[in-house]
Formats: sequence, structure tokens, C-alpha cells
Amino acid sequence: NLLEIAEVLAITKEMFQDAVWIEANQTASHVGTKRTNLPSGTHRQANQGVASEASSTKQVAEPICRLEAHSRVDEAILDLAPDKAKARSQEDLAFVEGLGQTIETNMIYGDIDTNPEQIDGLATRYDATTDANVIGASGTGSDTTSLWIIEWGPMKVHMIYPKGSQAGLQTEDMGKQLVTNDSGSTYFWAWFTKFVAWYGLYVHDDRCVQRIANIETAGSEHLLDDDDIIEALNLLPQAGGGGSTAIYVNRTLKTQLEILAKDKSNVNYTSDNAFGVPLTRFRGIPVRLCESIVNTETAIS
Repeated sequence: NLLEIAEVLAITKEMFQDAVWIEANQTASHVGTKRTNLPSGTHRQANQGVASEASSTKQVAEPICRLEAHSRVDEAILDLAPDKAKARSQEDLAFVEGLGQTIETNMIYGDIDTNPEQIDGLATRYDATTDANVIGASGTGSDTTSLWIIEWGPMKVHMIYPKGSQAGLQTEDMGKQLVTNDSGSTYFWAWFTKFVAWYGLYVHDDRCVQRIANIETAGSEHLLDDDDIIEALNLLPQAGGGGSTAIYVNRTLKTQLEILAKDKSNVNYTSDNAFGVPLTRFRGIPVRLCESIVNTETAIS
């Protein structure tokens, strides 16, 4: 069952194929440092001194949130199923898909100010075109979307989970229990499964996250531009992106990218089969589907 759950998350939420998970140094948060300044050194001649300097850092604490859900499968349903274990597993996997969607959405749009029990997502952290890692595509209104480029790694961008625990989605079979219906007025026996996921997001280097915002999702102006993607890739610490870099788009932008990719004269795009699954690449960087990215973002300034 655990193998099946991991497989479902990787297939339905492509971001989980790439994300790096690291154990936090605390139970409810992870405290780390971000470097804010590098020493420049001193050019000197004989008998001249060297200026005293040091790199500067700031301490950042990122919270870890808990996501929980309970699956209840009525024993009357299982009694009629030819394969009871499979029927229960299929119901549980629907919960896995839903929880994966919630985590992915929170990673993009989570806002602690609005929902203190969540985390700050990427769109909350990088919400202005004046940010060094945000490029504006000049779209306006509330029908825009974003393209995200993330370079994953221990000192780049990674997910966190509580100290002394396990990464990922944990399941616990709670057996058959007497439960109430939605209104609480009647009781029935059901097989009960508990799902718990602890997760947080830590960004060590802001340059490892690049956002192209204000992309119009309809019409003919201010759509996704290849030049913006090239600019964003070259703003990564390793210009052009390394092996741990991926591009994340929703279905609207993925369709636009794949239409461009089929144009043999466009050398920026390639399309290959990874493990039998077609994969579009932009300058060698995989393009991943992230359905949590909406087409109804309000343009940022």
C-alpha cells in the first residue's frame, strides 16, 4: 500500500518527483541561515594591509504544518466487493490524490497571514515584479497565470519534515470502528484509515526560485514568451539550470509549450520519452505539470 501511495503521488503530482526532502533540526520548524553578503577581498601591494571583512547571514525559521485526513469505508460496501482489500485501497488512494493536491496548492499559494496553520507558498513569498527573481509578462487583470522554475537541493530549495519523524505521507490502519454519518444522527461500522503528512518549504537561495508572472491565459497579447524563460534560467545560480532544475506550469501553459515543441525549427524545445511517458524539455530542463497553478491569478505589480 505504501508503494502504491508513493507511486500515485509521483504520477499525479509531478512536483513530488523532483522535490528534495530534508529532516528539520526542530520538531515544528527548521531554523537555517541565508547568506546576504559575500566578502570581496582586497587587492594589495607589498607592505599594504588587507581590510577586515566577513560574510553576513540572517537566520530564518520556517514552520512545518500538519495535514490530516480520515478515510471511512462503509463495511456494507466492502461486504459486496469481490476483493475487499483492493476496494478499500482504491478508496484510500482517492484520499492520497486529494491530499497531494492540497500540499501542492499550499506550496504555491499558502499564506500564513490568512491561514496560520499552513505555510507561506512561493506566490506569497515572491509577489512583486520588483523582486529580483520575478519577471512580469505584462498581463493584467485576474486571468493571468505564472510559470515557476525551481532548482532543488539541500542548499537551494527543499521540503522539510519534523526532526525524528519520517518524510512523506504516513498512513495508519485504524481497523473497523463505529462512526456517525455526516449529520451525526446515525451510526454505522466502517473501516478507518488515518492519513498524516507533515511538511514545510525552505528556500536557502532566492535565486533558485524564478517566477514568470502576469502571463495572460487567453487572447493574443502578453502570452508566454520564450525569451522570458531564457532570462529566468540565466538568473539561476548555475546559469541555464542544473540537473536538479525543473519548470512547472499548468495545463494551459503546458499546451502552449508542447505546441512550440512540435515545431522542429524551434531548437529551444525537445520532446522525449522518459520511462515511456512523453516529456517536454526547454533547453534540456524538464517541463512538469502542476495543476495547482491557476489561470485566475491577479496580476502583480
